[in-house]
Amino acid sequence: MARKGAKSRTRITGLRSKTTKARTQVDRVREPRVELDKKLEARTRELSEAREQQAATSEVLQVISSSPGELQPVFQAILANATRLCEGKFGTLFLCEGDAFRVASMHNAPLAYAKARTRMPIHRAHRGTALWRAAIAKRATQVPDITKEQGYLEGDPFVVTAVTLGGYRAVLSVPMLKEDTLIGVINIYRQEVGPFTDGHIELVSSFAKQAVIAIDNTRLLNELRESLQQQTATADVLKVISRSTFDLQSVLNTLTESAARLCNAYDAVILLREGAVLVFGAHYGPIPMGAEIGWAVSRGNVVGRSVVDCKTVHVHDVTSESDEFPEGQAIARRIGVRTLLSFPLLREKEAIGTLLLRRTEVRPFTQKQIELAETFADQAVIAIENVRLFEAEQERTQELSEALERQTATSEVLRVISSSPGELEPVLQTMLANAVQICGAKFGVTSLREGDAFRVIATHGAPSAFVEQRRREPLIRPTPGHNLERMTRTKDVVHVPDILADPESAPTLAKFGGAKALVNVPLLKDGDLIGSIVIFRQEVGPFTDKQIELVKNFAAQAVIAIENTRLLTELRESLQQQTATADVLKVISRSAFDLKSVLQTLVESAARLCDADHATITRQEGTKFFRAAVYGYSPEFLEYIGASPVQPGRGTVHGRALLEGKVIHIPDVLADPDYTWVEAQKLGSFRTILGVPMLRDGVAIGGLTLSRSEVRPFTDKQIELVQTFADQAAIAIENVRLFDEIQDKNRQLAEASENKSQFVSSMSHELRTPLNAIIGLTEMMVKNAARFGTEKAQEPLQRVNRAGTHLLGLINQVLDLSKIEAGKLELNPQTVQLAPLINEVIGTAGQLAEQNKNRLVVEVQENLGALTVDAMRLRQILLNLLSNACKFTKAGEVKLAARRVSNGSNIVEFAVSDTGIGMTAEQQAKLFEEFSQADATTAQRFGGTGLGLAITRKLARMMGGDVTVASEPGKGSVFTLRLPGGAEH
Repeated sequence: MARKGAKSRTRITGLRSKTTKARTQVDRVREPRVELDKKLEARTRELSEAREQQAATSEVLQVISSSPGELQPVFQAILANATRLCEGKFGTLFLCEGDAFRVASMHNAPLAYAKARTRMPIHRAHRGTALWRAAIAKRATQVPDITKEQGYLEGDPFVVTAVTLGGYRAVLSVPMLKEDTLIGVINIYRQEVGPFTDGHIELVSSFAKQAVIAIDNTRLLNELRESLQQQTATADVLKVISRSTFDLQSVLNTLTESAARLCNAYDAVILLREGAVLVFGAHYGPIPMGAEIGWAVSRGNVVGRSVVDCKTVHVHDVTSESDEFPEGQAIARRIGVRTLLSFPLLREKEAIGTLLLRRTEVRPFTQKQIELAETFADQAVIAIENVRLFEAEQERTQELSEALERQTATSEVLRVISSSPGELEPVLQTMLANAVQICGAKFGVTSLREGDAFRVIATHGAPSAFVEQRRREPLIRPTPGHNLERMTRTKDVVHVPDILADPESAPTLAKFGGAKALVNVPLLKDGDLIGSIVIFRQEVGPFTDKQIELVKNFAAQAVIAIENTRLLTELRESLQQQTATADVLKVISRSAFDLKSVLQTLVESAARLCDADHATITRQEGTKFFRAAVYGYSPEFLEYIGASPVQPGRGTVHGRALLEGKVIHIPDVLADPDYTWVEAQKLGSFRTILGVPMLRDGVAIGGLTLSRSEVRPFTDKQIELVQTFADQAAIAIENVRLFDEIQDKNRQLAEASENKSQFVSSMSHELRTPLNAIIGLTEMMVKNAARFGTEKAQEPLQRVNRAGTHLLGLINQVLDLSKIEAGKLELNPQTVQLAPLINEVIGTAGQLAEQNKNRLVVEVQENLGALTVDAMRLRQILLNLLSNACKFTKAGEVKLAARRVSNGSNIVEFAVSDTGIGMTAEQQAKLFEEFSQADATTAQRFGGTGLGLAITRKLARMMGGDVTVASEPGKGSVFTLRLPGGAEH
């Protein structure tokens, strides 16, 4: 019984011991759960902070983009977000001004503090303050307790006032740097003692960079605006000069106004020299002009010195220059000006006047403003010189009234030419009017050559019967002996003093216009006849040589005007075509795959620019051609053609262009015997028609057709333009076709990739099952060789085992690669201590090193800490790199080094180096490609599949890092894995 009792007590004790162990195990389970909850809470808080920071950054960037050229909204957004995210009370943004700082913006500042900063916006930082240290060191500085700062202890008014009125106790100062140049400083204040975190400092540093970008953008935008304003003002002045060539007052008024406005002066004055006095020329601005407009040319005043010295004089404060400008100082005090800038108006190194800019406060002009004002001074000299020359010319021409009349007529013609660019009729009308008047004629006619005929384009003083007859018959086809026929044949002047004695010279004019005498002057361009000017008298008598010479001059001017008009018309057409082409290209780029919009834009642009009434585009769909876009046709016509396909054939322009693959131009479809689409022509009311095929590789894939309701053939330039539009239509159609093909190919590739992934997955499963059985069986047979009596087969069994293990590794690599490519490889990130993981990897890699008699070295930084990463994949990467190093190194050294990068980037770096064979630059270039090895010789010597390093890099990049290599033949290689440090402890 005693023994039984002892046994019972023993059993009870054993039960109690088991219960205690169970409770201990439960407690141990609970402890990791609490730690996980804390880590989850920390990660949630970090995520929330990151989202807040991203939202704040997005808000600042939105303000920058929505307020170009406006800094204050950007500063306010930056300060508001920085203050809030850094748990501050208020913030201030300072900008550098020389060696001082100006308060540029404040957020949430206490009223008394804000008023004090407004009264004294400029401050020189006290030595030792956070602001001073941030500016000097050009890095973020913080003061956890301002009462212990040197500036506060030494009684710096700026700091003491801020503490007293703003109530702040801690401050963070972050410099705003542009290429290591200090732009300003952002201060974030707290009203309680305590440091800012590294995250706060990094956040405000990011905001500081955004502020610098905004400041630089605003500077560039302001410079652009200033440049545009200056160019606009210069263009306005030049316009006034060109329009008011001899109206000097208008030009000078415009110059003074532009100079004052663009140089930010209170007023501007132009003074002209008359002997020893400068007199008023022009004035703009509120400063009154009184007795001072008669300034003496003397060095005792600013304008006088500018004229005497022939140099620019810039006085920052004339009231403080009593010794330099005794005369000018009295005037300045009387009218209240302080800063003066005077430019001499120089003509042949002699001052003929001055341009004066004035300000009522001490504010010197900038270099850009001085350069701009110099430009206005030069323009004033040009305008004055133009007027002087004109007046001198007028004086000379007054001596000869006849020459004056001719010059006036010529000037009038030239004025019309310059004021009516592209308008030929006003120019020719002016020429005819002057020629008729000066030559004592009754009327005149200007005509242009069209083949073997002439078209009347301008008349002056012609009898109504002649005008009506020319309206009915606009083309003149000269008969033998006609003055136009003689002029065409000889390309010389035809002078008929008595038409009655030479009736064949002008039968129509003699009949309908009562002409009795004429002179016909050819319009010649480079020896080619392009028209003529004819003037008539209704009495018999010859024209003088001077009169004929005058008409020749007018003819030369007419040729110039005609040529200018032609060039300007071509330029306008070219610009219209370029604009239309640009519009079409915009539509193509914006609606690259919206073919209907592109073709509709093309057909409308082609019709508008080629002056067509209708247009249509036909495109190929399958083996047939259908209308894809139409313009200008009536609903009845569209209903008639319906959705019927266009058949290649000679009966229609569409079909003929498709059939022949070339441009088809029919001036009049009613006169074309092959044209058979009669009913459509009646409904469409078209006569002239143009068809251009759209070609791809020489084969028609559609066509662009234009038509007009009247018989009016298209010009060669219009045909070229339509060909351009047809090419663009072909490109658009081809783009859509290629896009559809690419889409189909992408779908096929996606399906093939999916099928490949499924095949690889299935096959790897089917292969791994028997391989695992083979590996397990051979291992068992090797270990129990004596038991099974297989000692003699032990070496072959080991080879089978190694081959199976190698094949299983290869299958695993192929499966990993397939999963990565298919995007199905999932990572399982968790926080792992790096030191134990590295020890585990080294333990496995030790056997690999021993195979080639390599020495394995480990260098791990102390307190390496933890890393949030997929531990299994990190082991796989490190083992791949170590295995690779051991394979290519014999009797050498293989080293694994691990450390945290100390540049603030929070990167963990693993470096696997060896003293093996090394690689050339060409071998390194393809090292990480799939199924790629250094070269054939290396592959034969060392084996391998070329997948290990490719998978290693892909896994590293999936984890947010990368793998790089540095190597030299014969000296070994270093593979470096860098991963973002998600945890440190």
